[in-house]
Amino acid sequence: MPVHEIVAACLSASAVWLTTRRSPWCYPVGLASISVYIWVFIEARLYSDVLLQCAYVAMLISGWLRWLRHLDSTGHVRIAALAPRTAGLHLLLGLAGGFALGITMHSFTNAALPWLDAFLTAFSLVGQWWQNRRHIAAWWMWIAVDVVYIGMYLHKDLHVTALLYSGFVLLAVKGWRDWQRAAHQHALA
Repeated sequence: MPVHEIVAACLSASAVWLTTRRSPWCYPVGLASISVYIWVFIEARLYSDVLLQCAYVAMLISGWLRWLRHLDSTGHVRIAALAPRTAGLHLLLGLAGGFALGITMHSFTNAALPWLDAFLTAFSLVGQWWQNRRHIAAWWMWIAVDVVYIGMYLHKDLHVTALLYSGFVLLAVKGWRDWQRAAHQHALA
């Protein structure tokens, strides 16, 4: 079990926990975890995951800046609504992106699981987009993709990462509940 996988998992778990707390510190901790996970996924030949980590760098920086502009008086990010039509469009874009990335990875690389990894990557980007925009629906997306990621990582013998994603599912449920509660409290104020 590589030490860098353990370090990446610990950093990543910390970032998600901070996200459940609506703390903008989730972004710099997330950037640190990404820098380590890039190596983990290169070694596992999960190239769509490598690309995802690279895309996350830009998304985390922009999300961090967005969250810093939308903090409440306690220093926590305010939650924003997601219109159903917008959510549907984003899901269609995720589907199209997964298909395009899957074709590319299947045709031009020796990726271990080109289709599964591609679709998980595409829908993870949708989840991150929603998280950056402070939508509760991001937690549902994280639950869905994380459950599937667990199986993929077990298949690739990335046991620490599979365990991490099991924890992510629990944290996503916690995040959903905490964000629901915060949105409700904000609506009453």
